Amino acid sequence: MTAPISRRNCLAAGLAASLACALPGLALAQAYPSRPLRLSVGFPPGTGPDVLTRLLGIKLGELMQQPVVIENRAGAGGQIAAQFVAKSAPDGYNLLIADVSAISIAPAAFSKLPYDPLKELVAVSEVARTDFVLVVPASSPAKTYAEFVKMALADKGRVNFATFGAGTPGHFGAEMLAEQGRFKIEPVHFRATGDAVTAIASGDVNAALMSVALASAQLKGGKMRALASTAPARLALLPDVPTFAESGYPNADFSAWFCLFVPAGTPEPIISALNTQVLAALQNADLRRRLEEAGFSIIGNSPEAAKRMIAAENIKWKKVVSATGFKGD
Repeated sequence: MTAPISRRNCLAAGLAASLACALPGLALAQAYPSRPLRLSVGFPPGTGPDVLTRLLGIKLGELMQQPVVIENRAGAGGQIAAQFVAKSAPDGYNLLIADVSAISIAPAAFSKLPYDPLKELVAVSEVARTDFVLVVPASSPAKTYAEFVKMALADKGRVNFATFGAGTPGHFGAEMLAEQGRFKIEPVHFRATGDAVTAIASGDVNAALMSVALASAQLKGGKMRALASTAPARLALLPDVPTFAESGYPNADFSAWFCLFVPAGTPEPIISALNTQVLAALQNADLRRRLEEAGFSIIGNSPEAAKRMIAAENIKWKKVVSATGFKGD
């Protein structure tokens, strides 16, 4: 005769089943990582995103006791690197640093995107952000942003903006400024950062939106003038440059964010372990100092918070792209 099943026996059986399900994940997380990791970034060596990726990769390697190999897969505003990692094995050894361009702007700007960032990539943490600075040639008559808008409206309401590629924050950020200022822009897309910088310094273009770090370095040469930044408050690197909010345009508050991603399907214990190590790395005083000197604001958050941030950014940039009518393919 079968013995009656007591409540205590049910609880014991349930606990055993839960442990059986959890143990493989715990064992996986404890054994991870057991070999070098590959961290891809979609921009060339020496650029801001590359600097961020290398500094983070060094610290992660120290904490995880495994080499983190940086792979620059430059091109298409970060899309090449994003596609590579999206199609990689979801085993925790294929990581990506991607920015707003490849994740939030590209799906709205390119109808034939070869990867789906919402379905094929999972955010581990938002790592850092960088704001933008509107720069003009030193020979420009505009000394303030108000004067720049007045100049743009007088010039048949149209000015040309250098960008570091179609579909980048500098491209659609300029479109956003134009909409708010009621003028028009002619984007001039450059493949190489150096070419864009030369065009601005020589006065071949009217303006550009540069990252804080790049603008800070270029302004020291005296061939450019900064009119305003998209930061919420004046920047430590550029304390004399007013914000757009100070200049009467409080809605020009966009920035480029950078998140660490893994391919969709990566086990949750690995994502959690990676998040823990990223947050620990971002608490390191030397890493924080070097990133801040490079023009970054340090974030560090949970996968859930990063996911919510990206969802909001997707909505914002989709509206901006739609308003321009831009089609990248």
